[in-house]
This record gives sequence, structure tokens and C-alpha cells, in this order.
Amino acid sequence: MKLTKMSHACVRLEKEGRTLVLDPGGFSEQDAALGADAVLVTHEHPDHFDEGRLRAALEHNPAAEIWTLRSVAEKISAAFPGRVHTVGHGDTFTAAGFDVRVHGEWHAVIHPDIPRVTNVGFLLDDGAVFHPGDALTVPDHPVETLMLPVMAPWNKISEVIDYVREVRPRRAYDVHDAYLTDLARPIYDRQIGALGGTDHQRLAPGSSTQV
Repeated sequence: MKLTKMSHACVRLEKEGRTLVLDPGGFSEQDAALGADAVLVTHEHPDHFDEGRLRAALEHNPAAEIWTLRSVAEKISAAFPGRVHTVGHGDTFTAAGFDVRVHGEWHAVIHPDIPRVTNVGFLLDDGAVFHPGDALTVPDHPVETLMLPVMAPWNKISEVIDYVREVRPRRAYDVHDAYLTDLARPIYDRQIGALGGTDHQRLAPGSSTQV
């Protein structure tokens, strides 16, 4: 499949003429979800869920559908009856020709005084790609390509490195990187690459690769 990194946490996947988009949030391009046959959203935070981008995608393609957790589905399902599906940990489904399994339940802790929200990760095509959203969820299945949340208010680099070591993917590509300045990127690239134990790479927004 073709993987295209969009800004921040958003990823586009293309296979057999169909397109699936994950987490087209407010930090992503305005057209990040346009042309999608299916959209997956991991949680409700605005850098992952942007109602305007989702509405544009569903209006652009009348056959497009969304799979997400309840907190997001409740915000948009009334406008698109029958096209927004609520999923949770352990669920399996097929979206735009991709086989999907849902992993995880909760967003990582930002601070004890901040209430946690729900969060799910999506494992695609028997482990070909895993996008955990905003949590360091370890799926109960081998992962070929891990979309790695590299910089967030809720993590630090030692946790990111240990997460890569625990998941043990064949390769890891950075997501959740809008907070990371170009000045600091070489530090993260070097430390995760040297200590994570896997092929760690970074794609610029709009760049693509085959996975």
C-alpha cells in the first residue's frame, strides 16, 4: 500500500484504487481527508478530529464513511446518518478495502488534573500499519509499520524509545510531530534511531512511501 504522511497525526493510505485517511485534525491540511473512501478517527482532541474536514470529506464523496469512537461519532453522526460507525477495543471491520482491528481505550495521561478522554488505535491489514492515536498502546499482534507519536504534551523521549522497543515494528514513521521544531528533530532522529532497535524514519508532510 502507499502511505502518505500529512501534517501532524494525519496519514493517507491507498490500496487497489481506494483511500483511507486517519486523524485529519486541525493541524493537518485543509484537504487532508478529501477523496477518502473511509476515515478513521482515534479520539476527540482537535489536532486529530476536525469536524469541518470530516464534513468536507463526506460531502465530497457521498459513499465515504467514518469509523471512530463514541465521543466523536456523537458530534457528527446526525448530519450523515448511516455513514458514521462507532467502534471500540476488540472490534473488527473493513473500511475502503482495509481490514481493521481496534486496540486501546484511553488517551495517555497528560496531567492528573486533566480528565482523560477515550482513545482507540487502528491496526490495519493484519499488522501492516498501526496508528495508536494519543496512547502508547501495544497491540497483541506483530506490527510491520508503526506510526509513532514522537512529541506530545503527554510523552517524553524515553517513553517513545521504550514504546518502539516493546512494539518491535519492522519500521517506525513519526506522527504527532507538529510540536517538534526543525532544530530539535535531529536529536529525536538520532536517539530514537539509535536506541529504539528498529528502522526509524521521518516523512515530510506530503511525502509518500510503500509499506
